[in-house]
Amino acid sequence: MSKNIGNEPKAGLPPRIVRRKQTIARIGVFGVGYYKYWNQFDGLLDALKDKQDVFLNKLKKHDVEVLDFGIVDNVKSAYDLVPVLKAANLDLIFCDMLTYATSSTFGTIIRSIDVPIVMVALQPDKALDYANASTYMQLYNDDICSLPEFAGVAVRMGKKVPEMIIGTLHDDPQSELEIEEYCRIAKVLHDVKTVRIGHIGHPIEAMLDMHTDATMVTAHFGAHIIQCEAHEIVAQYEKVSNSEIEKAKARILDFFDTPDPVSDPISEKLKDEDLAVAAKVTMALEKFVDEKQLDGLAYYYEAEDNSTTRLVMSNLAVGNSLLTGSGFPMCGESDIKTCMALLIMDRLNIGGSFAEFHPVDFKDDFVLVGHDGPHNIAIAEGRPVLRSLKKYHGKPGFGAGVEFKIKEGPITILSISSNFEGKFQFVIAEGESVKGPIPATGNTNTRGYFKENVRNFIRRWTMEGPTHHFALGIGHHAGTIQKIANYLNIESVIID
Repeated sequence: MSKNIGNEPKAGLPPRIVRRKQTIARIGVFGVGYYKYWNQFDGLLDALKDKQDVFLNKLKKHDVEVLDFGIVDNVKSAYDLVPVLKAANLDLIFCDMLTYATSSTFGTIIRSIDVPIVMVALQPDKALDYANASTYMQLYNDDICSLPEFAGVAVRMGKKVPEMIIGTLHDDPQSELEIEEYCRIAKVLHDVKTVRIGHIGHPIEAMLDMHTDATMVTAHFGAHIIQCEAHEIVAQYEKVSNSEIEKAKARILDFFDTPDPVSDPISEKLKDEDLAVAAKVTMALEKFVDEKQLDGLAYYYEAEDNSTTRLVMSNLAVGNSLLTGSGFPMCGESDIKTCMALLIMDRLNIGGSFAEFHPVDFKDDFVLVGHDGPHNIAIAEGRPVLRSLKKYHGKPGFGAGVEFKIKEGPITILSISSNFEGKFQFVIAEGESVKGPIPATGNTNTRGYFKENVRNFIRRWTMEGPTHHFALGIGHHAGTIQKIANYLNIESVIID
């Protein structure tokens, strides 16, 4: 006899989710100046070093490893710095524009270094004291002077003009936000070139847009795809102890509500046997990813009817939602490309939940955005819900389903598609998650509002040839994600 689990929905949010892994990006900083000034203006060099120290301390607040390469003030020191920068295994470099500097201090660096470089021009004074101005004070505040010269030399060296931060060194919230943005970008760049993404099975046979060349993932991102087998999770499942199951059940019920069913006849209140299977599979999945040293997983595997393998592989939703929320992105339907999109959003600290478009509400002009899993419970609005589902639509199996909506407010979506030539493309858009009811179907669904209206937005999104899956994150971050695409030399488009 089935037993129902849980009572009334719990108030508040789920317990804090602990990240499985903290990304520490390596960021290099070199300042630039003009050596002829040092003998002409006593104390200027030391003052510029102090300016650079202020900038270095700003970076250190963002959980990154900062390497200070001092000041480059002539062509020889620029050439000497190149092999040092190459050997440092950096994810991003800041060129601190301390005063005017000739482009000889920059030309060989931008030519020789493939790591993204950002030029930082943070003037110490908001304005000169014109009544008491001096050449010394002008040079001390000449941070933007060389920006056009450096940009022009980058173009002449066959490189893109570097991104830049322009502002003041003190009391400038805008520049502080931009510094934080580039630190988060550095974390993405650090991980995409080193992560190990597991892959089990194959895309659902009819989903032609899902297939991904694993070698091209390494070629364009650097990540390595680990081909895994379903039986490796099953082997862990068979070793899970009863005490581990009970601990996992308690942890799951801490995170999720288990309300009564509403309108969908295939959903029920969470049953004890479904919770037990979900708990056991959760433990097996976590042990599997630890043993394989994975940073993400894309999977789809049907297996033989009534087999243990089918039971395990069709009941990953709870465990993969817990993992995705803790920084380990997972994608069903064997979607490697979207797994990478989830990883990018996670390392930007904006979530990243597996999603696709669901029915449109033409009355109120929004589209439901969601999927049957995996989900990112770290960005849920309120406490997520578990329901027992008698069947998984379009897939074999039955068991616990995860249901919630994304936090209300700004959202960003990212699809990583590939074209006829095999090249990747980022398709990006910003919208809003707005308050309102969602279907109680044991799946995520969010009311997604996109400009200019839902009909035209879906048409314009679809015209870019995306995959039907995408990553869904919180906040508006299209510009940041496009910068990442540019740094990876991947084409991108923002539907704006």
